[in-house]
Amino acid sequence: MKARWLAALLVLAACASPSPPPSQPTSLLKLTRTTFSSLPDWSAGQDAALAAFRNSCAILAGRPDTAPMGGVGYAGAVADWRAVCAAPQGADFFAANFTPYEVTGSDGLFTGYYEGEIAASRTRHGIYQTPVYGPPPDLVRADLGAFMPKLKGEHISGKVSGHALVPYADRAEINAGGVKAPVLFYAADPIAFFFLQIQGSGRVTFDDGSRGRIAYAGENGQPYTAIGRTLIAQGELTRENVSLQSIRAWLLAHPDKARAVMETDKSYIFFREAEGAGAQGTSLTPLGSMAVDLRLHALGVPFYVAADGDDPVHAVLVAQDTGGAIRGPVRGDIFFGFGAEAERRAGLMKAPGRLYVLLPNALADRLGADKEFAP
Repeated sequence: MKARWLAALLVLAACASPSPPPSQPTSLLKLTRTTFSSLPDWSAGQDAALAAFRNSCAILAGRPDTAPMGGVGYAGAVADWRAVCAAPQGADFFAANFTPYEVTGSDGLFTGYYEGEIAASRTRHGIYQTPVYGPPPDLVRADLGAFMPKLKGEHISGKVSGHALVPYADRAEINAGGVKAPVLFYAADPIAFFFLQIQGSGRVTFDDGSRGRIAYAGENGQPYTAIGRTLIAQGELTRENVSLQSIRAWLLAHPDKARAVMETDKSYIFFREAEGAGAQGTSLTPLGSMAVDLRLHALGVPFYVAADGDDPVHAVLVAQDTGGAIRGPVRGDIFFGFGAEAERRAGLMKAPGRLYVLLPNALADRLGADKEFAP
């Protein structure tokens, strides 16, 4: 799961976390039935989406029929997806088995993220000095919806002190004194690890030649601050030149100041070693997977995204991830994959657009033409 999406780093927004403080109201979501011929630049070639959808179906296969898909409920229960998961998946799979609905209720915004990589060692030596922590045993994640229904889908993290739930130590305190938590391994580059924390998951190359992946496992409950905003406030960068590349270049060029700048982001992410990087527990597919607002949408559901801009994306993407900056009905974070080109495209992706959810035909027949869903 991506705990801190790259998008917020670049657009200077309040950034992603699977469990941020409940500061934003959930928007009303409206679905309007349409046709595939009405979708902007609809194309039958959806190989990446088919691979992503098969991964989601494998997860759904292990869930009971009566389990709700999630979100505000328009996606029904797992049983409603059995038939499409079992259907032959050819070039016209989505057009033949699904009905599109336009999603409205907020302005459309689509950003991007990628899978980062760090070098690490199982033992602390040489350049391998930055601990990568698993979740502390006393870390508490509270479901606020259990206390107030209007906060369904919101969580907050911290620890118990006396009779109160309080935030964990912030990034600066953890950097200075550590935390009582298992150390998974030691990273070689604190800046690279910081960017991986923003991503919330990524790859690890160990000094013995082995490889692995880590995924989000918790956070300290402290507020997130985009360091691009910090650097602008300090006069080091401008809004016109802030980007992933310019932020990283500044940090590398100012090693005496880099730690203090990174510590203006008080949030700290804890990890687990895992195969799947997404919130659904499956591997993410480049340009086939997307993060959505799980207060509204359900994991495993395919969407058609028509995002314009300098690097337009018009494709079917499967909801397989989430993030705290991903808020609103028409909001998505597109997974671009691994490597330099994926990093480049993700770093530049910030575009308006339209969003369509694809629902199995039988479910759409029950749902009808137009529906509104309150949070």
